[in-house]
Amino acid sequence: MSLQFRRTVENFICGHCGQSIIGNGYTNHCPACLYSRHVDVHPGDRASACGALMEPLRVEMRGQDWMLVHHCVKCGFERRNKVAQNDDASMLLKLNKLT
Repeated sequence: MSLQFRRTVENFICGHCGQSIIGNGYTNHCPACLYSRHVDVHPGDRASACGALMEPLRVEMRGQDWMLVHHCVKCGFERRNKVAQNDDASMLLKLNKLT
């Protein structure tokens, strides 16, 4: 884990599908639709002024971990996040077929 990572426990409403999400400090995207929000400069710091939705683009392997790649719809920033155990498997498969 990065030395710049900050664990931030917070619940949120998904800006894409409206799902109510209970966060655990590592939750950074909606497990239903896989969308995220561009709120961090470094994971957990909530220092980004952008705040736009981050669209899930693809799933890729990084070492032993499956990673979800998000793309900010406003500024183009991309970030990789670990796939969470409770992520919708059908949505992950759909993304994987797009690549």
